[in-house]
Amino acid sequence: MVFLLRWIRLRSNRSVQWGRLRFPSELFYILPSGICTAVIIPTTTLMYTLPISVMVAMVIMRGSIIVISRLVDAAQIRQGILRKRVYAEENWAVVFALLAVGVNVLWVPSVINGVVDLLVGLGLGSAAVLHRDVAPGKGGFEFFNSGAAMTIMGLYVVAYAVRIYIMNFYKNTRAKGVPQDNQGFFAFEQIFASLAMLAAGVFFFLAPVSLGWTDARVLEFRAAAQHLHPAAVLSGIPYGAVAFFSVFIFMFQGRTATFTGLVNRLTSLIAGTTATVLTAIFLGGSLPSAHDWVGLGFIFVAVYFLTRAEKLRVAEGVGQAGNGPVAPARVGA
Repeated sequence: MVFLLRWIRLRSNRSVQWGRLRFPSELFYILPSGICTAVIIPTTTLMYTLPISVMVAMVIMRGSIIVISRLVDAAQIRQGILRKRVYAEENWAVVFALLAVGVNVLWVPSVINGVVDLLVGLGLGSAAVLHRDVAPGKGGFEFFNSGAAMTIMGLYVVAYAVRIYIMNFYKNTRAKGVPQDNQGFFAFEQIFASLAMLAAGVFFFLAPVSLGWTDARVLEFRAAAQHLHPAAVLSGIPYGAVAFFSVFIFMFQGRTATFTGLVNRLTSLIAGTTATVLTAIFLGGSLPSAHDWVGLGFIFVAVYFLTRAEKLRVAEGVGQAGNGPVAPARVGA
């Protein structure tokens, strides 16, 4: 698509000459952004292989990125790269995103029973009714006690943190008169991501033969590549389409990373909730539990604060357009 639409002509702050090659200087940091994207795509899919619902996986991942977006704003404000205000309402939205993640990660038998024991020890004997008896092998998934879950999540968060920083660095450092070429950024980032995933895929496919690797997961990957599953191939089509809109929301001009991160993640959460409910109705899956809905409820509270922040930002833009620059407002804590 990016070649057909000729999006590979990135409008640059400056060009770099390397021998006979001349290319945009932005490629030096779009390349690592593409590599991070190549990490994000498989780790997102791997999160759904854990013994948790799609809805819970999305709340954990999306809530984490909302917090990262706020940290990126803080870093770039300190560096003088970002000159937008981050309203207190956006910070409250991050707080509720954290609560949503906490509900889904910490609502497990070991944590609940630990809190119950603490309350009982403090003399609140009636709290004992909240104690959860867990049959062997049938307890809630202990996210923090799973090496696979923590590794996948760690890679996902670190890669997204670097990518969001780079996206906002690009967005906030356009030289005077140079337009923000989101299509060009997207084109090169996705090309680099595709090449990185292809290289990694070829490596792991050949590893059992060339390196003698016998790990069951590597062998399973090789077998899957040799016998492609139609449903898996088809699922890649909407995933590819989502990539366009995901990047363009993150790159939305005139908005902070906090705002765009919230909007991007919240749309995914609504989709994940819908998918979970439809799976339960038509495919015999499990409906979301009470604490799943509580976590989603916290996210919608974040939406409320996000809406308030957006109204303030629109009013700020009107003030700047009609009355010249406005005095800086106090940035939220």
